Amino acid sequence: MKTQDIRNFCIIAHIDHGKSTLADRLLQITSAVDIREFHDQMLDDMEIERERGITIKASAVRINYVAKDGKKYQLNLIDTPGHVDFSYEVTKSLSACEGALLLIDAAQGIEAQTVANFYLANNQNMKILPVINKIDLPHAQPEAVTHQIQDVLCLDEPPILTSAKEGKGIEEILEAVVKKIPHPAGSVTNPLQALIFDSVFDNYKGVVVYVRVVNGCITPRMNISFMSNGKRYEVLETGILTPRPKKVTQLSAGEVGYICCNIKDPAEVMIGDTVTDFKNPAAKPLPGFKRKLPLVFCGLYPVNSKDFDHLRDALQKLKLTDFGFVFEQESSSSLGFGFRCGFLGLLHMDIVQERLEREFNVNLIATTPSVVYRVKKTNKETVEVDNPAKFPEPQFIEHIEEPYIKSFMIVPHDSLGVVMSLAQARRGIHIGKEFLDEQRMMLTYEFPLAEVIVDFYDKLKSLTKGYGSFDYEFIEYRMTKLVKLDILINGTPCDALSFLVHKDNAQYKGRQLVTKLREVIPRQLYEIAIQAAIGSRVIARETIKPMGKNVTAKCYGGDISRKRKLLEKQKLGRKRMKQFGKVQIPQEAFLAVLKIE
Repeated sequence: MKTQDIRNFCIIAHIDHGKSTLADRLLQITSAVDIREFHDQMLDDMEIERERGITIKASAVRINYVAKDGKKYQLNLIDTPGHVDFSYEVTKSLSACEGALLLIDAAQGIEAQTVANFYLANNQNMKILPVINKIDLPHAQPEAVTHQIQDVLCLDEPPILTSAKEGKGIEEILEAVVKKIPHPAGSVTNPLQALIFDSVFDNYKGVVVYVRVVNGCITPRMNISFMSNGKRYEVLETGILTPRPKKVTQLSAGEVGYICCNIKDPAEVMIGDTVTDFKNPAAKPLPGFKRKLPLVFCGLYPVNSKDFDHLRDALQKLKLTDFGFVFEQESSSSLGFGFRCGFLGLLHMDIVQERLEREFNVNLIATTPSVVYRVKKTNKETVEVDNPAKFPEPQFIEHIEEPYIKSFMIVPHDSLGVVMSLAQARRGIHIGKEFLDEQRMMLTYEFPLAEVIVDFYDKLKSLTKGYGSFDYEFIEYRMTKLVKLDILINGTPCDALSFLVHKDNAQYKGRQLVTKLREVIPRQLYEIAIQAAIGSRVIARETIKPMGKNVTAKCYGGDISRKRKLLEKQKLGRKRMKQFGKVQIPQEAFLAVLKIE
């Protein structure tokens, strides 16, 4: 098909504003999916997405649409996630498109991720079409949301009013897409350039590479190469997603589809790389897109040490489909061999762990999440610390820097006081506030990233009765005062429970943690001492009393010395068990660190 008749666009919005429902209606009205195969959240392939009602992976689909003027168009649609942790999926999708539908809930209005996604699209000079969804709700305020679009986003494009649930306004959206979104700029006659924007692993086909062809065309039996490694591959299959995979004879300039080259090693495929013709390569690669660096790190260890190789294979395959996930091998004296994994946020970490357990059948133990600190040592060497085990001794540290973020919180007016108190308790620096309308305002704060990665978003939602929204961006590293808090079980450090904490909060958090651990660690036949320590100084202690056993129950009558002898024997036995016994620490103990206020 000619590039003039192709439109590539994606749907961007805040979480739960109706992106997946709108994608479903677009597929239905264009008859892209057989009615017998249709189900809600059609583009959400993973079971976990449908269960939680959120989009985790961006999904592409080709739609054929006949416009009102009788002309036939090829529409390539990409549905994207809305949660801040998965904004890298939005970045990937925008790189494969010329336009975007900015979806806004008519009842909730503009929220934090709406603003963030708008700027992501605007920075790429894309055509943005605002769409106000859920106009069927009794408390919908489309007029007020229209004013927000003009005032907050400074977008003069008139919004399209729609109800994806009831199918209202879908025709208007399709007509706006073909008339207002520009067609791809590229030519079939130019040397091949195709952007890799996603990939998955298939047990039979190897790595399936999703591409957006910018110039040239790709056909089966053609020899191609990736510009990052220069390796030669033979294309065995080209296809499109409808949303089911469907073979085609070629992928031409402007089109979105997939290619299979029997690539067995997932490490050979890089997201953002350029595919070109091996015999007639392009002069330079495509710009690609900026890679988002992981912000949260934790250790993942198999419960059964024999599953280590299986876990490594699972992580490599998962990394193919997850652009923001990184990992490297590490070992722990408490948990054995495992991997240090980097995530874009706590929800991202939770989703990855659940996917590993469901899709690859691996039982995992996750350690305490942490961020990356920069430590300048007295010998002028700078080291990056993402694991408390790597933290240098205090006498070798000149200063420490921690990452700071700039955050945007949209909250109701009546929640302003409690939200500002929460921000102050998390070492927030107030930058400014802006009134969006009569009910809501946007607060701008700077936070240490370590203070918001665990439960800040949950507490914000709770304090604002579910109406608050939160988004952030990394700004810089700043100097701070940190100490390493060790947890000792019967005098032995448990490195998996150690974490780095601000000096002012160390004693309070140490007391809270040992109290929590006393509740979750099961009682043994001997006494267990739980201590929180900074270096050699113990700052908090709790004791788990031993389980009672009456060894003198059968000893009745006679001299008291018989009972004393039995009790003394039991005392020695408990001492020996304490010396050689190993305390089994449940997963709840590691999660207890997250629940510290």
